[in-house]
Amino acid sequence: MTTLAQLTDGGCFFEGPRWHDGRWWVSDFYRHGVFTVTPEGRMDRVLDMPEQSSGLGWLPDGSLLVVSMLDHTVLRWHPELGLSTYADIGEYATGHLNDLVVSAEGTAWVGNFGFDLMGGADVAPATLVRIDTDGTVSPAADDLWFPNGMVITPDGGTLVVGETFGNAMTAFTIGADGSLTDRRPWAAFGPRPALGSRRDMLAQLSVGPDGCCLDAEGQIWIADAFNQRCIRVAEGGAITQEIRAPEGQGVFACMLGGDDGRTLLLCCAPDSAASRRKAAREAVLMTARVDVPHAGRP
Repeated sequence: MTTLAQLTDGGCFFEGPRWHDGRWWVSDFYRHGVFTVTPEGRMDRVLDMPEQSSGLGWLPDGSLLVVSMLDHTVLRWHPELGLSTYADIGEYATGHLNDLVVSAEGTAWVGNFGFDLMGGADVAPATLVRIDTDGTVSPAADDLWFPNGMVITPDGGTLVVGETFGNAMTAFTIGADGSLTDRRPWAAFGPRPALGSRRDMLAQLSVGPDGCCLDAEGQIWIADAFNQRCIRVAEGGAITQEIRAPEGQGVFACMLGGDDGRTLLLCCAPDSAASRRKAAREAVLMTARVDVPHAGRP
């Protein structure tokens, strides 16, 4: 059994965890901000995000990209230059924006829900969007069922996307120009569900991939949004390790970090329902020590 330790509490809904410059960085949807957390658990607000922040990633110049979910934009923040709009994804987003990953060269990929999740709409496919280093926005891949957490392999050649309602992790080859080709399954946790209502699709899912991170053995830690756990998965879909959430909590994102890359951070909350999370401070950040360190991006 893996021992979990609480790093901090009092959140509404933590997402987009990253390890950067000796601290954890996280978004909190309903406190509308980006926060840093020291390894000792001290939390500080870095940015106010009135339109709800999610995915985080750094450009080569050290500036931070932040997904602004509700207004379909990606913002750029530099401690000396402040906050500005980096890209508008509205032309391609059919639901709230969610996670983001940035390559070593500065190309970013951004997912979105694809439908009105909180409004109870039926699940619909979404388009993954690419942002080039000059801010140009273009569609990168379509027909993804809730593209969510993403990782890039250490060689920069492969992007793996979690499809929360697709029962799968899907891989693409990254071209020199940032284009995505050779779409293929990285891990399938069961048959691809038939599109329909959220209730009908949930009944067909074995794993609901949410936030994720890659380790040095090429396995991916995945927050399983529907099963109150974080799982370590090998290419092909074999689950090699499982960490259960604390009683009464689910896991919605994870990240490897710490000075040696072997601390696994879990973003936990009782559920992901906006109405309940806005009204409570029940989200926690938990940590566990693992054997294999972080690799790739984010």
